[in-house]
Amino acid sequence: MNENLFASFIAPTILGLPAAVLIILFPPLLIPTSKYLINNRLITTQQWLIKLTSKQMMTMHNTKGRTWSLMLVSLIIFIATTNLLGLLPHSFTPTAQLSMNLAMAIPLWAGAVIMGFRSKIKNALAHFLPQGTPTPLIPMLVIIETISLLIQPMALAVRLTANITAGHLLMHLIGSATLAMSTINLPSTLIIFTILILLTILEIAVALIQAYVFTLLVSLYLHDNT
Repeated sequence: MNENLFASFIAPTILGLPAAVLIILFPPLLIPTSKYLINNRLITTQQWLIKLTSKQMMTMHNTKGRTWSLMLVSLIIFIATTNLLGLLPHSFTPTAQLSMNLAMAIPLWAGAVIMGFRSKIKNALAHFLPQGTPTPLIPMLVIIETISLLIQPMALAVRLTANITAGHLLMHLIGSATLAMSTINLPSTLIIFTILILLTILEIAVALIQAYVFTLLVSLYLHDNT
């Protein structure tokens, strides 16, 4: 195994050229499509999951908010497939990079906020000052609410980065321990290997949950501004 703990988080290169763009474009190729009138079981299951996820996120939105449904569904599919591909050995996870997650979070957050200021300027400004605030506290609360608004995309990106990075590091450490113990104590190796398998199952669940949480929070920001 690789001795460098953080080597898996370094952006790969091919002949000195960055390969991150090719890796980012690869997950959509894994989504099957059908040109036939009657779909197979895989396509039917995929469409059912997409419809279920879209229904869960779009129920609370009005007509204007539902125009984002295609983008939100595409976002959750992209993040989920990227996270799952990152669990493969010797692979690279773009969502473990803070810059990648900020590049997704900032435009989506900015689009939702700008839409709110354009369509409901009074309601958008009302969020900066809760009703019934004492007069001496008004300047402080406006500053606090402004900071909390501006920190939302950073919180989105850091949450996804931290969860993906922590899981990968833990799997790397336990995998290294399993390899090191294999020549020392076989029963201990079997126990650690079982823990590694359970952790891998947990990381698959985390990869899907973090994709859902990221998209759901973007959906909530959209709901607050439409």
